[in-house]
Amino acid sequence: MAQPCPWTAPGRRDETAGMTGSGLRVSLLPGLITIMVLILMSNGCSSNRHYDPDKPHHTQDGFKNNYPVEPPDGMDLLSWQWNRWWEGLPKPPKAPIEPTEPELGFIQNNREDIAVTWVGHATVLLQLNGVNVLTDPQFSERASPLSFAGPPRHQRPGVPLKELPCIDAVVLSHAHYDHLDLPSVRALNDQAGGPPEFFLPLGMGAWFTENVTDGDTTHLTEMDWWEKVSIQGLEVQFLPVQHWSSRTPWDENEMLWGAWGISSPDFSFFFGGDFGYSPDLNDIGERVEGFDLAAIPIGAYEPRWFMKSHHVNPEEAVQAHRDIGARQSFAIHWGTFEGLTDEPLDEPPRKLVKARGDAGLTQKDFRVLQHGETFRP
Repeated sequence: MAQPCPWTAPGRRDETAGMTGSGLRVSLLPGLITIMVLILMSNGCSSNRHYDPDKPHHTQDGFKNNYPVEPPDGMDLLSWQWNRWWEGLPKPPKAPIEPTEPELGFIQNNREDIAVTWVGHATVLLQLNGVNVLTDPQFSERASPLSFAGPPRHQRPGVPLKELPCIDAVVLSHAHYDHLDLPSVRALNDQAGGPPEFFLPLGMGAWFTENVTDGDTTHLTEMDWWEKVSIQGLEVQFLPVQHWSSRTPWDENEMLWGAWGISSPDFSFFFGGDFGYSPDLNDIGERVEGFDLAAIPIGAYEPRWFMKSHHVNPEEAVQAHRDIGARQSFAIHWGTFEGLTDEPLDEPPRKLVKARGDAGLTQKDFRVLQHGETFRP
């Protein structure tokens, strides 16, 4: 019988340079708001070593979205933080968010069935053709570079890190702290079976070699939008979506962001990571022949005037499901970390039920999983 890999549990961070991300941006600590304003106003000063003048989303100092979008600025951030403090937001959930006991025996020994397990937030274990793929691993207590500030967990990981099977590949959507967690990727890099293959957006490799792999690039693959690579019989493709990226006040958009397509000859999977609604989704639908299953974000959308450019709401998530040609989808990016945005943690699934009904979809078409639940499509 196969056994889970021995793991080093995520602990206190020492990435002292990092002071932002989509998690820390929403901290209610007044002293951090000043830092967050600097982040939103920062233009960066480093050159882009991946710069290709023939690619419109490349800039000399980083990357940009395919379609023009006006992001919130520092004053918008201050206004939002003041309003949420004044109104006492976010409100607590109306009902408990209930996790489920993970099927550890199945997860740890599965090398035949196609299965996905929602660990929480944007962390998904995909098991396809005997390959274990983990998305945006985040197992720490906070979505923050700090151990004492930033959004804390409302739900523990649905599968503990130490109970995972050995991971063959990790895909990272972008550099925000609720998606790229230093202790988690370090633990994965140190797993007993050897490091997984890390598939990274352009620009993230330097961060990995400095903070995770001690200069070793052997298991790192940086990718641009639409590029494809193969691993153990699977095809991995990096796909464009509308978002942004940073970890410090000085590196905004120096690392690319995106979604991932992962496919075998008989099954295709879409991992959305985090995105705002944009024509990129139609572009994916036109260039890729649909997906058998998609993990689509549904949370972190309020207030809309602040979040709309970079986070979909449930109605837009349903439209994204259609745009990319997903045959089935399930919801991610909700109910895990407290205080990321203004909506109650349990609101996104309730709104999804209405949105999919209005669109003529059923629970089978776009489902909600519990933390720790495994789904066999």
